[in-house]
Amino acid sequence: MAKNSKQLIKNDFRFFPDWHAARKARATIPVSGAESMFRNPVLTKLLKPLAAALAVAVGLSAQPVFALSRIKDLASVEGVRSNQLLGYGIVVGLNGTGDTLNNTPFTKQSLQAMLERLGVNTRGANMRTANVAAVMVTANLPPFSTQGTRVDVTVSAMGDSKSLQGGTLLVTPLLGADGEVYAVSQGPVAISGFSAEGEASKITRGVPTVGRIANGAVVEREIDFALNKLSTLRLSLRNPDLTTARRVASSINDFIGGDSAEPTDPSTVVLQIPPRYKGNMIKLLTDIEQLRVEPDQLARIVIDERSGIIVMGKDVRVSTVAVAQGNLTVTISEQPQVSQPEPFARGQTVVTPRTNVKVDTEGGNKLALVKESVTLAELVDGLNALGIGPRDLISILQAIKSAGALQAEIEVM
Repeated sequence: MAKNSKQLIKNDFRFFPDWHAARKARATIPVSGAESMFRNPVLTKLLKPLAAALAVAVGLSAQPVFALSRIKDLASVEGVRSNQLLGYGIVVGLNGTGDTLNNTPFTKQSLQAMLERLGVNTRGANMRTANVAAVMVTANLPPFSTQGTRVDVTVSAMGDSKSLQGGTLLVTPLLGADGEVYAVSQGPVAISGFSAEGEASKITRGVPTVGRIANGAVVEREIDFALNKLSTLRLSLRNPDLTTARRVASSINDFIGGDSAEPTDPSTVVLQIPPRYKGNMIKLLTDIEQLRVEPDQLARIVIDERSGIIVMGKDVRVSTVAVAQGNLTVTISEQPQVSQPEPFARGQTVVTPRTNVKVDTEGGNKLALVKESVTLAELVDGLNALGIGPRDLISILQAIKSAGALQAEIEVM
């Protein structure tokens, strides 16, 4: 075994023709720190492949990393959607914070109708309870919900009730847009806010007239949707874009093979079901939804003038432009003086008005040059160099757009 090992090592050394010369060089060339390693021609030849590999690795790491997103996060399957449910009900058990029956006739009528169904006749009676509130109940029915599954519901007061704290929602049918009952809700209402008041003060935190019942509705009717029987699958992009739709279709075609997927418009990609996926739509969806695509987007600036919020996309570009920002400030101050006659002189005391008017044009502000930006960071730095706030920045962006120097779409909320 040792002989074979020595022979293998000897054979390995034959791959390096300068091996014997290197042995002689080690004995004659003095070692001077790390520099001697690079003076050795044999070591230099051995290190060249390693250096090339390191250069390739560094070059690959320096390549830009694009943000790839899953198709699952970019698109949804047409037909797989939730449905809104709505119902009208009554919350009872409130601690005197319910509706005033004289001011909310619908609460009084609902209470009387409910008691009549239970065998209690209250027609013509004077009802003054303040522990009942009329509410609207809303819920979202998830796709493929089966009978017996539970969903969350939101309860919102309709009348002049002050708080729903401690109340219980009575049986309330939840209807869909077609008028059919799809779920039934009941249970104690949980609210996140509170309200407290005394004789001279009142405090309110949150919204005590809106509550939520976790798993408060039971699904009674299913919505049929035969997903496995579809012959054509339609994917709807959440952010419509022509480039993104084409990339999604190309990624699916590369995975499946052929031209099964085709974008029909900026928001829709139509996929013809391949024969091997017939009757097994779940397998197809789970395979393609994990494919990653680089989404594209328009260069857009979103402005909310009410709150002064500005959001810019990464592709926003601006040409070289000079901007000057200044305000005209007029200050008027009144300094009235009292004028009165000398002692024992005729006349009366009068008030003499004096007005000082000052006009400030902010002459210190000069033109600021915003150079042509390549990245969003440079654009923001150039605008921040003006030392202005969001309110003025909104006007400046709109002015730059009017001048044709802003290559982006401005959307005002």
